Order: sequence, then C-alpha cells, then structure tokens
Amino acid sequence: MIEQPAYTGFGFSDEEWGLLVGLPQSVLTAASAAESDGARRTRAENAAGLETIAAGRESASPLVAAVAGEIVSRVGDPEAGEELPVISPADPQALIDDVLVRAGQAATLLATKVDEGEAGAYRHWLVEIADQVVGAASSGGLLGIGGDQVSDSERKFRDRLSQVLND
Repeated sequence: MIEQPAYTGFGFSDEEWGLLVGLPQSVLTAASAAESDGARRTRAENAAGLETIAAGRESASPLVAAVAGEIVSRVGDPEAGEELPVISPADPQALIDDVLVRAGQAATLLATKVDEGEAGAYRHWLVEIADQVVGAASSGGLLGIGGDQVSDSERKFRDRLSQVLND
C-alpha cells in the first residue's frame, strides 16, 4: 500500500500544497528584504523567521503544523542549530510584490478548501512570521547603535501582507 502525502488529507493538490509550503519562507525573505540591513542583521532576521516557522509545528491548527513540519524537514531545524542561507534578492521590490500576490492566492485557496479556523490560523501565522522578522534587528543607526526597531519599509510590508490576508 502506498502512503498518501499529508496534503491529500486536507484536499489540496500537489501544486496547491507547494504554494502553502513555499509561502512562509518567501514571507521571511521578503520581510527581510524590505530593508537592506547588512549580513549580521539579515542573519538575525532569518533566525527569527525560521524559529517562528518551526514553532508552527506546535500549532493547534493541523494545517499550520503540517506545513511547518514540511518546511523544517526541507530547510532545517533551528533547534538543531541549522540556519537558512542569507538571500539578497536582486530586486527586493519585485520579490515583495510576488510574495503579496502569492499570499492573496493562498488566502483565496484556503477560503475554498478549509474552514475559517484553519484558514485564519495559517494567515495569522504568515503575518506573525513577518512580524518576527521585521522586529528581529533594528535598522539604521551607526555601528549597530540606535536606529528603528521596525523601519517604515518593513512596517509597510507587514501591513500590506496583513491587508492582503485579511488578518
């Protein structure tokens, strides 16, 4: 007997599941790219985002827990000391725009495939990932001193994501 992939229990196709599994890490990357912070700060943002993704494995939402488990199995577990590579997109705004479009697609998909509790948990989790990333390292300042905890561009991304997701 062949074991069915976890996503079939939720009623998703392989392509739909790919959207849901790929989006949290894309949100992390876009939130980090919203403000050019330098390698040290970007590593701190990546760590905060990956920890928030991994924490999703403990979610009361079976959907969030399944998606988070799949991501951690693919990219690594921060509890085991694994880190994401620092990604510096060539066009940060294009990445942000793409992530927001895909977030809208995911929200529409969830509205048609799962109940509001599951959909809401997933949407809220994405916004929480962005929130943790943008708050992980201050921007601006001099030699790591001063600056804003959350820059205007980071706040704008987080707010636009929240708006797209209705969270």
